[in-house]
Amino acid sequence: MPSKRRLRWAALPLGVAAAVVLAGCSATELHGFLPGFEDGAPAATNQTENVAGLWVTSWVILLIVGVVTWGLMGWAVVMYRRRAGQTGLPVQLRYNMPIEILYTVIPLLLIMGMFFFTARAQADIETPWENPDVEITAIAKQWAWDFQYDGEAEDNSDAVWTMGVQADPDENGDIDRTKLPTLYLPVDKKVTIDLQSRDTIHSFWIIDFLYKKDMYIGKDNSWSFTPTRIGEYDGKCAELCGEYHSMMLFNVKVVSQDDYDAYLQTLRDEGNTGDITDAYDRLSNLPGTGASTGEEEGK
Repeated sequence: MPSKRRLRWAALPLGVAAAVVLAGCSATELHGFLPGFEDGAPAATNQTENVAGLWVTSWVILLIVGVVTWGLMGWAVVMYRRRAGQTGLPVQLRYNMPIEILYTVIPLLLIMGMFFFTARAQADIETPWENPDVEITAIAKQWAWDFQYDGEAEDNSDAVWTMGVQADPDENGDIDRTKLPTLYLPVDKKVTIDLQSRDTIHSFWIIDFLYKKDMYIGKDNSWSFTPTRIGEYDGKCAELCGEYHSMMLFNVKVVSQDDYDAYLQTLRDEGNTGDITDAYDRLSNLPGTGASTGEEEGK
């Protein structure tokens, strides 16, 4: 009984010290230095906490495994070192079935556990909205992005869109991000983004959202989530797709519903209405309009 009391008293200051250390951490530090978090603000999306939790938990488990492994290695080095007067090899330990089963079962359980939680998190993220509030089509092309804000009509006659061009760095390598394609999203709304590619394999990645999806010719993907914090975020292609892959950048603006509606109205006022594929085909066939496809701009 006294030994248990001593253990409790020993654990108390350790718990207090851990609480003090964690209380001084920023939101980014508490989530494993991942982007997508700000002090006193919600995460970037409804899925960001899930991804960060999986990341941090994995590292904690791996760190514990590492500490135990390093401790056993140090213990073996100290306990089985050659003493003064000893010659030859120490007594060899082999064919110990309990130990062999132990170091086979423990890694197997760790791998199975990490696979289970990863698969569960991925299944949760990949579950599409049945009735999204907003549906957007993001189209990748070498080396830029087009965004279509789908309307109610099946033929997309009431959709609005914007076409982007690739980043164009100046002589110092700096990029004017105001000229990049920009994706607008309404905050706290169920969003589904349908992902398409015009040419090769690309990958749609909004960095702070902690998730990315590949885009293929002939196989459309989609991603459903809810943006939960107003702000501006960086996006890029995360799949090597050609010579100007590093210039395939875009902005993301999460705004209020009123600002989102106002932005869509500006696209209507500019005449960017209807199915973007039809507009793209028309512009691509006009002489001297290669920049509209994102293939000539910035070269």
